[in-house]
Amino acid sequence: MSELAVARAPSHEHHVNPWLVLVLVCMAQFMVILDATIVNVALPSIQSDLEMSDADLQWIVNAYTLMFGGFLLLGGRAGDLAGRKKVFLVGLVVFTIASLLNGLAPTSEMLIVFRGLQGLGAALIAPAALSIITATFTEGAERTKAMGVWAAIAVGGGAVGLVLGGILVETLSWPWIFFVNVPVGIAVFLVSLRHVPESRDEHVHKGFDLAGAVTVTAGLIVLVYGIVKAQEKGWTSLHTGGFFALAILLLGAFLVIESRSAEPLVRLSIFRVRTVRAANVVMFLVAAGLFAMFYFNTLYLQRVLDYTPLEAGLAFLPFTAGIIIGAGLSQQLVPKLGAREVPLVGMTMAIVGLLLFVRLEPGSSYVTDFLPGVMLASIGMGLTFVPITLIATSGVPVDDAGLASGLYNTSQQVGGALGLAILATFAVSKTEDTLSGLGREPQPPEQAQALVDGFHVAYVGSALLVAVAAVLLAVLLRRQDVVAVGEGELQAQSATG
Repeated sequence: MSELAVARAPSHEHHVNPWLVLVLVCMAQFMVILDATIVNVALPSIQSDLEMSDADLQWIVNAYTLMFGGFLLLGGRAGDLAGRKKVFLVGLVVFTIASLLNGLAPTSEMLIVFRGLQGLGAALIAPAALSIITATFTEGAERTKAMGVWAAIAVGGGAVGLVLGGILVETLSWPWIFFVNVPVGIAVFLVSLRHVPESRDEHVHKGFDLAGAVTVTAGLIVLVYGIVKAQEKGWTSLHTGGFFALAILLLGAFLVIESRSAEPLVRLSIFRVRTVRAANVVMFLVAAGLFAMFYFNTLYLQRVLDYTPLEAGLAFLPFTAGIIIGAGLSQQLVPKLGAREVPLVGMTMAIVGLLLFVRLEPGSSYVTDFLPGVMLASIGMGLTFVPITLIATSGVPVDDAGLASGLYNTSQQVGGALGLAILATFAVSKTEDTLSGLGREPQPPEQAQALVDGFHVAYVGSALLVAVAAVLLAVLLRRQDVVAVGEGELQAQSATG
């Protein structure tokens, strides 16, 4: 986040309680993180109720992720110009209304559209909330403590989402995973209206790169749609080729707009910084490989092992524990091994964990067959995400810190969406090939085996994506490029010790 001067709150907001502000923005961020995971355990129920195909089911996840990632940078820019509190409140309204509409959606098409609207609301909330914390807490121990709470929300929200989703689906019904946001969103809006101070960046020019945001988001949506439909229409069909061509045209237009705009959404020159370039490429591929794992493992637990939604949510708790363990270890290892070496170790562990999932069969055991892969992959994620996050903002001028952070988050969201689209397409194709090869109506055990065969393809694909990320990290980044990251972590440990 840029350290540029911000306009402080009006006189009637001078005596704001910063910790109340932190609670409010963290509650909003909690909803955003919660909704990224809570839907996973509800997918089988949604698919059954709305009669969705395996290929289309991923849009429940991707509609949210693509809109979130595509408008994240514009959301941050809007907060700097129009006022962080104002954008935060608008985001809350959009997110809350979209949550209500999601729960009321009578068809899969409407649910996908409203999930996209919810992602847009999240794209306004997340950067504005983080900017509000930066503007409310002065640099030093207080801001560090506030950022620690903020980071804990990311892990805690994901874990609670899986368990809460299971409880709501099992005791009520899947629409309640969305309805639960409505009272929380209304309460946070009303209290924030009075107690959150307004701030904006008075040093930026008044300009929105709306054309850039629209072209990049539209291009990504068209690309994902083309990938999803390629399995049905054929990879070499005119339909698939047309959508790929349109996606290239839109993404090319985005690059042209950014290179010519006086106030670009993404100043392309920032990619000349080696650390920024390497971190974003690596995170894009890591997210593409690892984020889809939640999707396929949820379907495996519920559709193959017949877990209830609550049992599936609880089954993922060790994954959260593994990420916490890996993140804690990474902070200790970066000063000793280096910020480049630690994620290489983490990605290697994640690759092994993903390949262990290939052993899964319809009669596999959770403890002996599923859990080892979960622990290796999750610890590997923790070891990878922390140093890559540090690298993403290393070597960046202070004025570009906000842009670098936004780019990194966008790479993560968009990578996850595209990875899921590609891997789900291959998985569905393998499942259908297995079933069609039977030459007759499949029995339930054969359907389960066909699903697992498709999941195996996805797990191998995930491992390959992470492996490519590891190779590119070693190639694109020299050890001397990230020496300052390790030294900074060592100084931080000395200060806190």
